[in-house]
Amino acid sequence: DESGSDTTTAEGSETSDLEGTLRVLIHQNPPGVEFMENFNSEFEAANPGVTVDMSVVNADDIPTVNQTRLNAGDIDVTTISVTGFANPVQPYMEGADTPYWQQLIEAGLLMDLSDEPYLANYDEAAIADGTFDDGVYSINLGRTIYSGTFVNLDILGEVGVEVPTTWEEYIAACDAVEEAGYKCMVAGAQDGWPVFVGTYGLLGALYPDQQSLVEGLWTGEAAWNDEQGSELFARYETFSARLDAESAGLTGDSAAQRYVAGDIAFGPSGAWNAGVIEDGAAFEWTYIPFPGSSDAADNQTLFGKYDMAFAIAAETPVPDIASAYLAAFSEPENYNAFANATNYLPTQPTAELDNTLGAATAPLLQEGAFTVGFEQWW
Repeated sequence: DESGSDTTTAEGSETSDLEGTLRVLIHQNPPGVEFMENFNSEFEAANPGVTVDMSVVNADDIPTVNQTRLNAGDIDVTTISVTGFANPVQPYMEGADTPYWQQLIEAGLLMDLSDEPYLANYDEAAIADGTFDDGVYSINLGRTIYSGTFVNLDILGEVGVEVPTTWEEYIAACDAVEEAGYKCMVAGAQDGWPVFVGTYGLLGALYPDQQSLVEGLWTGEAAWNDEQGSELFARYETFSARLDAESAGLTGDSAAQRYVAGDIAFGPSGAWNAGVIEDGAAFEWTYIPFPGSSDAADNQTLFGKYDMAFAIAAETPVPDIASAYLAAFSEPENYNAFANATNYLPTQPTAELDNTLGAATAPLLQEGAFTVGFEQWW
């Protein structure tokens, strides 16, 4: 803080001499909006000279609103992307359009946060994935995982099979639960995309290095119809065949609600459905990386994307307030409350989700087993 003010956390008892209005932009997400409203009130109490003016827009409008307001100098702290930083265009991607956040950086509209001390509170990988040309331009605030499967532990226990760790064990488990009168798995096939989400785990298991796969496909060194690609598509076929027929009539939301009924062993889906299952399931469950490979060691990675990222406008007239705001938000206690309010998988190593999903994924996340998935690179 170059002004010499006594910046505090939002929950601190001290006050500061910061003065001014901080304009903040976030996307519509009811639990996230509620958390930020409470946080803003606490920040204002700790900084009596500061007013936080927060705007809330639909997620799809974030790119357009950012472009307009950053160019107009009408925003200070912004949700630069609802999905965090996607990956930049790679050198081998000749002719590809750059993502809009990269255009904002190259236009000089975002501040380099590299020297901010609060970055030390976040995982090194999360900061690295918000870095471009050696500058840190965003703080990735949470992760979304879409490559795993929910597992009904009660059904597996009754049938007498262990949680599968390989593709062959997964198919054998499906055989056992179906012979016992249960369903193997469902997905929201009516919407289409939930089936693809279910197969992201298969893709990642056979191609653990997603970045190399994308480069190989782009340059022609890899192909979907080579030996490994053919094996992948054969497993896609098996996966589709093992989806229960009722999947055809289920949407993404209704598939999660259907899984809660308790007669389905596996729910290959994104971690965002954990809330529905946590609230409605009367059975014990967990969430695991999809066991798509015959080698259990290749089935230990959670693939996904970052969900929401904060950035500061390069030309903000209140950089000291913006810095204090993100520093307060980044305090471990505040960030932990944010993660639990939004159910984002945390990007701070000290944060823990106080639910079943958190218990299931924390060991893998602590071991660095999260990586950005295929379509983010592609």
